[in-house]
Amino acid sequence: MLDLKNSVHKTFALLDYFTATKREWGVTELAHEIGSNKSTVFRFLAQMHEIGILDKDEANEKYRLGLKLFELGNRVELRTALIEKTHPALEAVAMNITETVHLAVLKNHQVFYVDKVESPQGLKISSHIGSYCPAHATALGKVLIAYAPPERQKQILSHLFEQQVAKAYTDRTLTTHDGFKVELQHIKKRNFAIDKEEYEVGLICVAIPVLNQRGEVVASLSASGPANRFKEAEVKNYVSTLKKGADAIQEKIGDFRIL
Repeated sequence: MLDLKNSVHKTFALLDYFTATKREWGVTELAHEIGSNKSTVFRFLAQMHEIGILDKDEANEKYRLGLKLFELGNRVELRTALIEKTHPALEAVAMNITETVHLAVLKNHQVFYVDKVESPQGLKISSHIGSYCPAHATALGKVLIAYAPPERQKQILSHLFEQQVAKAYTDRTLTTHDGFKVELQHIKKRNFAIDKEEYEVGLICVAIPVLNQRGEVVASLSASGPANRFKEAEVKNYVSTLKKGADAIQEKIGDFRIL
């Protein structure tokens, strides 16, 4: 029986149960596994979920490791399995496209930047690694939502449009549920997303999905640049270069999954 009297010890003891072969736990099964009181386990899991250490699948009410661990630098997996292996691919894309390149994942219905390479042309974009941006207003986010599993996509859209209309960041932001659903269909057909000053006036971004070797979407890869320099007529060329980068990443990460 696991002694869970000390809060810090308990937190890390519980986290040890989330492994590569057992990625998620329900409250009852975890309490039974460790021989502890169900209400006590529920309280700790709920607290860890609240601060982002754990994510909760609302469909089955099970908990999984969250990206807060990456933010705190206490989990090596994302850095060793993703960033360190994929950064050279981002550098190659940035050099070929000559625009800023981002690698991102979804966290709490938002885009979470995990890596970035600045444009060799020198213009700086305000994003930074470890920061967030809205999923519905960015090419990175739109790609991740478009390729999310149906139940996960439903949850995200429900959150984004819980007030019927999503937040507008510019006059070009897609804010209606129906309009956004149509956009997701277009993304799936063409295999890339684009935002034309939808998040920031003067900024255009093109993004594609990044798959692991199981064919699962684990991240999105984008190129961003100023509207007065970003050659929209060459979007196909940008997508082709991004695709080469995504393929290079796929070769490196194997079966890696975020959760």
